[in-house]
Amino acid sequence: MTVSRRGFIGGTAALGGTAVLADGVNAAGVNAAGAPSAGPVIVRPDDPRYADLAERRVNLRHRHTPEYFHLVTTTAQVVAAVDQAVRAGRRITVRSGGHCYENFVGDGSQVIIDLVEMNEVAFDAKRGAFVVEAGATLMQAYRTLYYGWGVTLPGGQCGGVAAGGHIMGGGYGPLSRRHGLTADYVHAVEVVVVDASGRARAVIADRGHDLWWAHTGGGGGNFGIVTRYWLRDPRARGDDPSKLLPRPPAAVLSGIAMWNWKGMTEESFRRLLRNHGTWHERNSAADSPYASLWSSMIIPSMKTGDDPGGMIMPAQIDAGVPGAERLLQDFFAAVGDGIPPVVPPLTRQPWYQAVRSLSLGADQEVGHHKAKSAHMRARFTDEQADVAYDHLTNPGPEVSDGGILWLLSYGGQVNSVAPTATATHERSSVMKVIHLAAWSPEQDGEAHMEWVRNLHSKTFRATGGVPVPGGNCGGAYINYPDADHADPRWNTSGVPWSTLYYGENYARLQRIKARWDPRGVFRHALSVRPPS
Repeated sequence: MTVSRRGFIGGTAALGGTAVLADGVNAAGVNAAGAPSAGPVIVRPDDPRYADLAERRVNLRHRHTPEYFHLVTTTAQVVAAVDQAVRAGRRITVRSGGHCYENFVGDGSQVIIDLVEMNEVAFDAKRGAFVVEAGATLMQAYRTLYYGWGVTLPGGQCGGVAAGGHIMGGGYGPLSRRHGLTADYVHAVEVVVVDASGRARAVIADRGHDLWWAHTGGGGGNFGIVTRYWLRDPRARGDDPSKLLPRPPAAVLSGIAMWNWKGMTEESFRRLLRNHGTWHERNSAADSPYASLWSSMIIPSMKTGDDPGGMIMPAQIDAGVPGAERLLQDFFAAVGDGIPPVVPPLTRQPWYQAVRSLSLGADQEVGHHKAKSAHMRARFTDEQADVAYDHLTNPGPEVSDGGILWLLSYGGQVNSVAPTATATHERSSVMKVIHLAAWSPEQDGEAHMEWVRNLHSKTFRATGGVPVPGGNCGGAYINYPDADHADPRWNTSGVPWSTLYYGENYARLQRIKARWDPRGVFRHALSVRPPS
């Protein structure tokens, strides 16, 4: 299967590793089969479709109420939509999956360019790489790549996340310890940018180009609108599609360890987190026999009443690894040393069935919430574990069962890439941390916001309330953005938010921003700023 370069009329011109779209593109565009494409469609508030589009978001804490939504299905339509908005002086934002933790799409936006219908996944024989459009969900990509060619991407567990923002922010998931980040496989990227004169055009940036580099961890909404990625293992040779991306395990062995809050003391909780972090410190090298093991430890705040609830740690491993069952059981035993968990019988499933059953569904994603993130290069200190225990066991009646400490396995092959090889600077961590508070629609969320802010700031009290890179911290993950990191009320470290998310790579990102978005068309609360 070969996908055409939609919207190209009159050929392309190569420039510094980049192909630039020619003038006179067809605003209607064609699909891969050469037939006329749908759209574009402009939906205003008096259109019944507007309400549906306004609801197409995961974090219901935010609102999307632009002057209009612009639905597009081709790159040429994106170019035309951006041109139209820029000429009219309207603020543009872009949406693919709608999973942004903060309100970067809705805040102040007059035009939301929605890529939901740009969801093709195919193989481009001319480029020798797989093409994934920005609106394609991870589950769509997993299914098409696997059933079509027996390959996959090391992307996230939430199947409803779209490729657009996920990949450019780095992208990681259950296969990342073995295969690295999704961004490590970006071969080329197509981006609609706006030049100093206000003219929009589509650019294809190949591996090695500065705009390519910016989209391997530079975060969404910064440089332009990504319409599609080409993906290929940089180590691959030849043109056989079945050998150009990682092959997933034939089968997955999964299990779950469970602990109850009842009887969990501060000391036993401290030991649990110590065990968990120490295991990751010792078993997160790329050549570890545990490289294909991934876990997600979910520790909710204690409930009120007779049943205080409990914590769970789902884990999975490539069933084809020698001694896979023993490795998984030994992992559960190591984390539960001295605090033995309940571990039901393990489950073995074919890989794609495991992806579907272990993915977080839409009902688990959508809601009102506030989240904060951190990379961890080593385990929590005992003092940090005590902060978590205090907040989780005494959340207050409004936050009971609404707060979560979430610890996710990381490292392995991720850390085999140099910090400057891609825009993803953090290549030393062994875990990711998410501090999360969620609440129901009838609650105002104020108590939950205060709870999660205090948990995060007190956890990193020694470094000004934020995870400043150094010691056991590695900064924060741009795909889990937190505007509080730029707020001096919550970041008293003296270290700018840009260092938390980008480290020393930020200066290069600033130069790329100045070159490719000189008018600052694409911006939000944590967007890359041009050099001052």
